[in-house]
Amino acid sequence: MNNIDVSHLYKFYPDFSLQDVSFALPAGSIMGLIGENGAGKTTTLKMLLNIVKPDQGEVRLFDLPMVPAYERQLKEQIGIVWEDSFFYQGMNAKQVQTVLKNVYWQWDSALYQELLDRFSISPAQTLNEYSRGMRMKLMIAAALAHHPKLLILDEATSGLDPIVRNEILDLFLEFIQQEENSILFSSHITGDLDKAADYITYLHNGRVLFSEEKDKLHEQYAVLRCGKDALKTIDPQCIVRVLFHEYHCEALVTHREKLHIKEPMSLEPATTEQIMLFFTKGESFK
Repeated sequence: MNNIDVSHLYKFYPDFSLQDVSFALPAGSIMGLIGENGAGKTTTLKMLLNIVKPDQGEVRLFDLPMVPAYERQLKEQIGIVWEDSFFYQGMNAKQVQTVLKNVYWQWDSALYQELLDRFSISPAQTLNEYSRGMRMKLMIAAALAHHPKLLILDEATSGLDPIVRNEILDLFLEFIQQEENSILFSSHITGDLDKAADYITYLHNGRVLFSEEKDKLHEQYAVLRCGKDALKTIDPQCIVRVLFHEYHCEALVTHREKLHIKEPMSLEPATTEQIMLFFTKGESFK
């Protein structure tokens, strides 16, 4: 079963458009949504939640359409974390609970307190006294305390130190141990995706360039480093994109079994960050 099915979404603005965005997120898995600033990641997340209405296309969550008739039922099963806290900064964690337990039918005060303790969050401190990392931990605790089946996160690990990011990623991995749960999160930190994500969806200029299992992406693509003349000896059908430097070049390549690598050429598996860089900055090879 898929917890998210996005089919041919379009959204038109005067200076930007999302076009034909489609992807699916199976239960029990994590998907990273990547793309440069302005690629349409946040708009896509807002369309999933019916905050922004698509001009065309359909969003289905848990095999139900995200329409007003099912919106309350669906949102009860979703935990949401935005990059910036939407809580009033003068509130404390105890007051956050007072508000949210009247919003969600399945609010679990014991679980909320357990998460506060795990993250060493004082119930009495106000949010404006928190570090960015502590605010993000509080938002994640609040998102999880009503037992959602789907977490949607927009740049949740952006700007956090590596220790806090690892704490949060470990919690995400625990969350999806329940096979009905899944996570969709946008991030610029591709190292986090390499650690935690099962799927990668790449948005570029409002379009999906690929939506694929992470391991298949890493098996499919490699980075070839060589001289410019040496690149001409490679089968052009194997070359996806090229970055040209002053004295050498780097190529994103596929079909490694067809490549005939000779010294001083080098070939290594491509990371998610490298794949994103080649598709964004690389040139076609003719």
